[in-house]
Amino acid sequence: MKVIREPREMQQTALTLRDKAIRIGLVPTMGAFHDGHVSLMRRAKQENDVCVVSLFVNPLQFNDPADLERYPRNEAADLEIARSVGADILFTPSAAAMYPPDAQTFVEVTRVSQPLCGGQRPGHFRGVATVVAKLFMITLPRRAYFGLKDYQQCRVIAQMARDLYFPPDLVFCPTVREADGLAMSSRNARLTPEDRRAATVLPRALELAQSRFADGERDPSVIQALVRERLLTEPRAGIEYVEVVDAQTLEPIAEIAQPALVAIAARFGDIRLIDSVALTPPSPEPEPLAPDPLDTSDVPHRVAPRA
Repeated sequence: MKVIREPREMQQTALTLRDKAIRIGLVPTMGAFHDGHVSLMRRAKQENDVCVVSLFVNPLQFNDPADLERYPRNEAADLEIARSVGADILFTPSAAAMYPPDAQTFVEVTRVSQPLCGGQRPGHFRGVATVVAKLFMITLPRRAYFGLKDYQQCRVIAQMARDLYFPPDLVFCPTVREADGLAMSSRNARLTPEDRRAATVLPRALELAQSRFADGERDPSVIQALVRERLLTEPRAGIEYVEVVDAQTLEPIAEIAQPALVAIAARFGDIRLIDSVALTPPSPEPEPLAPDPLDTSDVPHRVAPRA
């Protein structure tokens, strides 16, 4: 596995590969690898000629400097994991290389960035969109892989790719969970043992939402109240939001008549965790299935694989 630290070197390497018709699969990460990252790497390796893993803790998406400082980092361990999976290139640039002092260009996606985490983390999705756009232009992937654990991030990236006609196919992969249901996250390693146990209230609350939806409940306010009530049974959980929104626009809905998202964010100590679940009403036959809210196949010249 080759380690590249300079964006220009990575871009030149990608150009050389593309000229040889070698397909690149990109897995953008901020490091502290876990099995969720590994699943993305394995899929990228299987579906492309070359697997590029980017490892960059992006300062632009942190609105809290203390959170940036505390974000887990272990490059040596990450390098070994990426090598063991079979990644071909680990691209790990510095912040100074990605954001030179004279940089003046940023990417902002408006409406889908505003609700949910957008209201809690000002500027976060501007940082996400900017760094992903840079990574697309530096690594020139045929496909790029993202985990649906960060659902709103996936929506922002899908909207950006559609609006700006970015060429990579976007592959959104299911959330990978621990044995007790907690969504895998690099932040989980920073939880105290007590908070780690308490955090399992997140998947349990979402399971309750799924159960009530399966029983026929279609009122988002009822499901929202049930999820909040379940979260309140855990005193260590500091709720930031519980929302039931349209799965594509992320806007409030009056009834779950099309794909919806139950999204939650909560703090355990000083660690902020998010999780979500999609609720999709069955389509009456012979109506076509509702569109995938993350599908970008309407973009001319490319079809995005479905998760």
